[in-house]
Order: sequence, then structure tokens, then C-alpha cells
Amino acid sequence: MNGQGQPVAFTGTRRELGAILLRGYLLMVLSIGIYRFWLTTWKRRFYWSNTEIGGEALEYTGNAMQLLLGFLQALAIFIPLYSVFFYLSTQSSTTAVIGYGAIAVGLWFLAGYAIYRARDFRLSRTLWRGIRFDQGGSAWGYAFRRFGWSILMLVTAGLVYPFMAGSLWRYRYANSWYGDRQFGFTGSWKSVAKPYYLAYLLVIASAALALGSAAALGAFKGGFPSARAVLVLLLGAVAVGIIIINYQAREMSRMFSAVRLGAAALAVKVEALGLLGQYVRFGLALAGAYIVLAIGGFVVLNTVAPDAFADGQFQPAVLLAHLRGSAATILALITGYLLIFAAFTLMSELFLGLGYWKLVASGTRVYGLETLASVRARDEDKALVGEGLADALNVGGY
Repeated sequence: MNGQGQPVAFTGTRRELGAILLRGYLLMVLSIGIYRFWLTTWKRRFYWSNTEIGGEALEYTGNAMQLLLGFLQALAIFIPLYSVFFYLSTQSSTTAVIGYGAIAVGLWFLAGYAIYRARDFRLSRTLWRGIRFDQGGSAWGYAFRRFGWSILMLVTAGLVYPFMAGSLWRYRYANSWYGDRQFGFTGSWKSVAKPYYLAYLLVIASAALALGSAAALGAFKGGFPSARAVLVLLLGAVAVGIIIINYQAREMSRMFSAVRLGAAALAVKVEALGLLGQYVRFGLALAGAYIVLAIGGFVVLNTVAPDAFADGQFQPAVLLAHLRGSAATILALITGYLLIFAAFTLMSELFLGLGYWKLVASGTRVYGLETLASVRARDEDKALVGEGLADALNVGGY
């Protein structure tokens, strides 16, 4: 690669993000969820403003009202869909299954469109050195490509994945812009074929070995499996997880390193051990949070329904009786459920979202950065309003 490689640095901390998330969750509760659009905007500004390329930070110019307006527009699709759900619930089981299946296929297709439009929105609100990024191409074209590849993935039991990955990565980046300069992509299915097929075979072998060993230990003969059988299955699951994470690190490294912007190029090295570490930290943090919540939940329930824990034993029937006649018990259980969900979301963002971002940033260098001095700015694509469909389908990013 020509030119001096410049590092990408991330300066944000987990404490800063945690403060943003806690404030956002509190406001979401008070606003019955409406404030999540503001929380999304705060998170993006945190990530963008703390990401420095060649010493200059990214800038996010989107706002919460754009996201809210986009979500309201998406409701125009989903409100009639809810009516269809209600209609299908009144039909025969065969009709309902066919109808729900058709809707699921349709939503999977729309997810591809939504993903591309959301990427378009984020890029069009991202600046570096005062120059805006943009996404060209067709969201419908991307949706059809993704949907077609998905069908082939099912038919071939995943064997066409390298071809799908190469096609979709190329379409996204070959249609991306920084100012008046277009990105390019030099990768292909060959970039990931060898590590993918090796991982594919190792996953099958590991799963078969674990299932076969557990069966030999009587895990599937009825009743509760033995401790040894459970341990074998857990070890098999861990092995499969490690193989998949190792492949993910390789794909990200090779595909990101194939991105070009004129004479500028990326060199990305995502360490598999570092990626695995993010999942381990997430698991430990989530387990710790749930232990704290379990202790707190026991204390609260023992306060609002003490007779449900008489003689040191939990009595579900007594607790159910309290639910029928005690608003405090109902409120405690609802609050507990919300806290369990919030803890999972919080730990996911703090350890997986932030961890992934920092891992990619720390492993990235940009070569030929000086060649971007001549790039000219383009106008903001104001026709894009939020990313409501991606938000509604839960396929958005950051």
C-alpha cells in the first residue's frame, strides 16, 4: 500500500456510554418509549465524535426528530399488517400458517430494503473533515439481491455464503461515496471461501461429536440427562461458538481490508481472541447483573408478599393470590421484567456494541489518507427521512 498508514483511534470510555444509556433508559420509561429516538442519536454522537481518523473525528448530524418521523411513516405499513394478523387469527389453522408464513417471507424481504435505507441515512448524516458521506445504489436492488441469496442459502444449507458475502459487500461499498469520490471494493467470494468452508466442516464435526457423545451417555433416552451429558453438550456449544467467532474475525478483517477510496485503502486486523473476549466479558457482566437483580427481586417480593416465602420455601400459589389482589406485587413483577430486559440491552451495548467498535478501530490503519485532500463536498440528501422501517423491524445499527 502506498503512503504512510494512519491509525484509527477511539477515545470514548465505557463509563461515558453507560451514563448516556442510563439517562436514556430513564427517560424512555418516563416517556413510554418515545425517548429511544433521542437515545439512539446520543449513542451515535458518542461513537462518531470519539472515532478519529488521522487525528480528526467523525461527526454525526442526524437528529431524533428525523428518526421519530421515519418511525411514524413506517407505521403506515405496520398498522394494516396488524389488521391482517387479526384476520388470520380468526381463520383455520392451515390458512393461518400459510398467511403467517407469507408475511414472514415478506418481512424478511423488507428487512433487506430497510437495512440499506438505514445505512443510506447514517452515511448521509456522517461527516469527516466537514465532507459528507453518502450511499448510492438502489435499496430495492439490494433487497432483491439479499432475498435471492437467502433462498440459495436455504437450498444449499449455507454453502453459498462466501458468494453471498462477496456480492453484498461489493454492492454496499461500490455504491458508497465520500464527497464526490466513490468507494471501491476489491474483495470477492475467494477472500473468505477457504476460512468459511473450514469453519463449516469444523462446526459440523464438533456438533456431531458432541451430540454423539451425549447420546452415548443417555442424554436423549427420556428424563433428565446426566451431568456428564450436559457437560459434553455445553463443551460442544462452546467449541461451535469459538469456531464461528474465529471465522467472523477473519471475514471482517479481509472484507474491510478490501475497501478502497480512490488511492486510499483500509488495512484491518480484527483479532479473534479479542472478539471472543468481548463475548466472555458480556456473559460475565450479564450474569453479574442478573445475580444482583435476583437478590433485589427476592428482597422486594419478600417485602410485598412475605407469606409467599414462609418457612424459607417459595410458594407460587400464594404469590399468584397476591397478584390477583395486590397492585404492589404486580408493579414489582412488571418492574423486574423491565429491569431484566434493560440489563440485557445495557450489557449488550457496553460490552458487545462498544467492544466491537473499539476492536475494529484499534485494528485499523488507513493508507493514502493524503490523497483525500482534493475531495469536494456534496449536498446532504434531505429526501431521506429517518430509518423507521429498519427501527420497526429491529435491523438498524448504532
